[in-house]
Amino acid sequence: MASGLLALLDDVAALVKVSAASLDDVPAQVAKTTGKVSGIVIDDTAVTPKYVVGLDPKRELSIIYQIAKKSLLNKVILLSPAALLLGFFAPWAISPILMVGGAFLCFEGYEKVHSMFSKHHADDQSHSSEEVEVITPEELEKTRVKGAVRTDLILSAEIVAITYSTVADKELTTQIAVMLAVAIFITIAVYGFVGLIVKADDIGMHMAKENHHPQVRKFGQGLVKIMPGFLKALGYIGTVAMLWVGAEIIAHGIPFTSHALHNLEHALENVPVLAWIAKALACAIAGLVIGAVIAKVVALVSSLKKKKQPVS
Repeated sequence: MASGLLALLDDVAALVKVSAASLDDVPAQVAKTTGKVSGIVIDDTAVTPKYVVGLDPKRELSIIYQIAKKSLLNKVILLSPAALLLGFFAPWAISPILMVGGAFLCFEGYEKVHSMFSKHHADDQSHSSEEVEVITPEELEKTRVKGAVRTDLILSAEIVAITYSTVADKELTTQIAVMLAVAIFITIAVYGFVGLIVKADDIGMHMAKENHHPQVRKFGQGLVKIMPGFLKALGYIGTVAMLWVGAEIIAHGIPFTSHALHNLEHALENVPVLAWIAKALACAIAGLVIGAVIAKVVALVSSLKKKKQPVS
């Protein structure tokens, strides 16, 4: 009886040691994954502020909190378990699902680029041919939050998938711990920085008050002046990043294009910055083309549906 109990305790101790060793590897895996998803993190950070700009300044942090909370819940409750299940039962399905998400990002990115170049024409047409729809601030806020969460869901899915691929050969406890740690760390980092960006003008105005040191006031005034231009530039960066990330997701799902991107990076490996820029630019252009094709298909399908509808 005593020997059996000792054997059981030895087994428990061995299991604890293995689990502890696995958990010791978590920080290294988190750091490794964070580096791999840096492009998506840039995209998420650059895209989100546009959903908040123009709304009631008093509601900005609340809106960011709503988006961050839903982003974290999506990663932890929806995407991470889905990735684990797919990785176990149908690992072949992960790549096609991500490619569909990448196509959606390309489509959204193209729509934004198209709206930039056709804004004035569209505005003239809308004023002359249809009435302007009026919505309440509360409805606008809900619409913005839904749009931000929808885009974040695609980006979060890619982050979770990359995280899973990094720890796919590890034990289940390590996989769960790393995926949870990455989800929490990236969500806090992205939306904490977004909150800082959005409230930077308020911080600048506070620093520019008369009771502060002249140098502090000068810095605050400069911060207030540059923020509108910075937010505008960030919107452009977010659109480009959306195209770039969407096309890269699709490219990694196709062996030929994945090899082409790898060869491009390899050819410029002596100049890492140039390699990164060339890859991002190639993906952004490809994303624009993919988005344009999808937009044409969507418009065609929409017109066909309208023709099939009976005239009342």
